[in-house]
Amino acid sequence: MSRGYRVAVVGATGAVGHEMRSVLAQRKFPVTELIPLASARSAGIELEFGEQCVECRELTEDSFAGIDLALFSAGGALSKQFAPLARDAGCVVIDNSSAWRMEADVPLVVPEVNPEAVVGHKGIIANPNCSTIQMVVALKPLHDAAKIRRVVVSTYQAVSGTGTKAVAELIRQSDEILEGVKPAIEVYPHQIAFNALPHIDSFLEDGSTKEEWKMVVETQKIMGDDSIEVTATCVRVPVMNGHSESVNLEFASELSPEDARELLRKAPGVCVSDDPEQNEYPMPIHASGTDCTYVGRIRRDPTVEHGLNLWVVADNLRKGAALNAVQIAELLAERDLVRVP
Repeated sequence: MSRGYRVAVVGATGAVGHEMRSVLAQRKFPVTELIPLASARSAGIELEFGEQCVECRELTEDSFAGIDLALFSAGGALSKQFAPLARDAGCVVIDNSSAWRMEADVPLVVPEVNPEAVVGHKGIIANPNCSTIQMVVALKPLHDAAKIRRVVVSTYQAVSGTGTKAVAELIRQSDEILEGVKPAIEVYPHQIAFNALPHIDSFLEDGSTKEEWKMVVETQKIMGDDSIEVTATCVRVPVMNGHSESVNLEFASELSPEDARELLRKAPGVCVSDDPEQNEYPMPIHASGTDCTYVGRIRRDPTVEHGLNLWVVADNLRKGAALNAVQIAELLAERDLVRVP
């Protein structure tokens, strides 16, 4: 990463956009100029970037002239509209929405899992879903050792995954309930405070949700193995930040809990926290604000021939979104791939 880059952050004022700016500065990505982009109502406001303040600009069709790299976190519709314009202007796009993930010619990348996928990109690279990212970081070393046949995952996803309005709603509803007031419902279809909603994204014809479908197809694409069977149940819980996952794995061959722990301890991006006798296991309050994918509760599943259970926790705004995007940018810079073919 000897050269510097003009970098745009699209959706710079949102929760993920804030984290993107923060992670770029913390990891000292070689930014010669940061251009925050957002809607017209945000144009002109000052945003932090490391020790600097930079002025937010309105996102327009002409925003990407002279930009080397754009990190998008502005939703699928805006990404479909503006990412091709950015690419055609010579800018490499790393998109955090679901808009491009399953396009055959768009790499879907988690740098600890499939870094080779960035080679031959065509100007747009997709950042996977937050719940998928942390799971595949934990699965990769185990799959390499014993080949995963089946994954059963249940997620416990924080409200920050929905955005700042959802965080505010959880706080407000909690206060209202504790004050004896009926909570107002605005963001979710039901009360989220002191509750759990088995409903993330829209429902599909088969009764699953789009979030659950994403975990199935994205896992197979990232791992490069369509034979891995995945079934998911995704639940929104009243946690501010940090997604948790109960992951049940069935392998083609034997893998002991001890060997799994050792493989995970050596794996990039993974922190093992697994000492139940000392009440040590991953929790969202410890993961929030950190970069690791934490794995614990590693134990045998006696109901199948080669089975293990894991508990996986990560900060969904960082590793689940902003950090992964910046790591992709670092990967592109290291390989001199910050260019549109």
